[in-house]
Amino acid sequence: MTTIPTYAQFMLPLLKLAAEDGQIYSVAQLRKRLAEQMNITSEQQAIQLPSGRQSVFDNRVGWASTYLRKAGLLSRPKRGYVQITGRGQEVLAQNPTVIDDIYLQRFEDFRKFKERSVSSETISTALSAENIIVTAQTSTPEETISKAIGILDAALRDELLDKLRQVEPERFENLVLRLLHAMGYGGSMRDVEGVPRGPDGGIDGTIKEDKLGLDIIYVQAKRWAYSVGREKIQAFQGALAGVGARKGVFLTTSTFTQQAIAYASQLKDSKIILIDGQKLAQLMIEHDAGVSIKEVFHIKQIDEDFFAEADF
Repeated sequence: MTTIPTYAQFMLPLLKLAAEDGQIYSVAQLRKRLAEQMNITSEQQAIQLPSGRQSVFDNRVGWASTYLRKAGLLSRPKRGYVQITGRGQEVLAQNPTVIDDIYLQRFEDFRKFKERSVSSETISTALSAENIIVTAQTSTPEETISKAIGILDAALRDELLDKLRQVEPERFENLVLRLLHAMGYGGSMRDVEGVPRGPDGGIDGTIKEDKLGLDIIYVQAKRWAYSVGREKIQAFQGALAGVGARKGVFLTTSTFTQQAIAYASQLKDSKIILIDGQKLAQLMIEHDAGVSIKEVFHIKQIDEDFFAEADF
């Protein structure tokens, strides 16, 4: 039986299929056509991952699609559908013989995605994108698992941000407050749901710092696609001063400019914490807000106490 292609081996055929007519295709349609084109039998398509939750074939095609999207060669106009981009068309015009992780490193969007999948404790800004790719031959099984989890988390963060950018502004503010509650702030969930919105637009909500309400944290939540500048942080500080507040959290689905970060860090009479899109999504993952557990893997080791000589 022919071996099922790797996810990288699916990339170029998948991109070529998506390029036909340039229309929107469902991933399910493309999977079916890939199976026919690459002679993948129904028996092969039925082979399951060890978890039994998904087939190996579906999983690999799914990751091929994800990596092509992260590189900007495909777009996702709606859930479960993809469409080739102008960049994808340009790539095919160059007649590449293979598209894989190394090939995709030429695209900044993909490099940034790979960088986000590596823990900040294990990568410095001096590392090049090529150094981020560590092959299985140079990694221990534990390192391989850790890197795979990093990639999964990075993809999930991007998906969470896509979802957050699609909700209405007031709904986004509510979701942010629910996240803060999941992190241990506020009293009951009823208190969080009933948070008043600031009429002046400078404050989107408030939440108790603890269950006793000894202090109040003021929240600004912006569902934006462009960077938040210093002037927005200054305006938020002014809104805090207007209500005699000292603590604030500014959250956004985008990023903060360096000037905004520097301004917030030098404040003395008040404290404003900045949470950008990637940090926001990571907090949601860590505190199970808007996500659920898909699979659990147990890595076991010898229990030395079990085999130790015991006194009976």
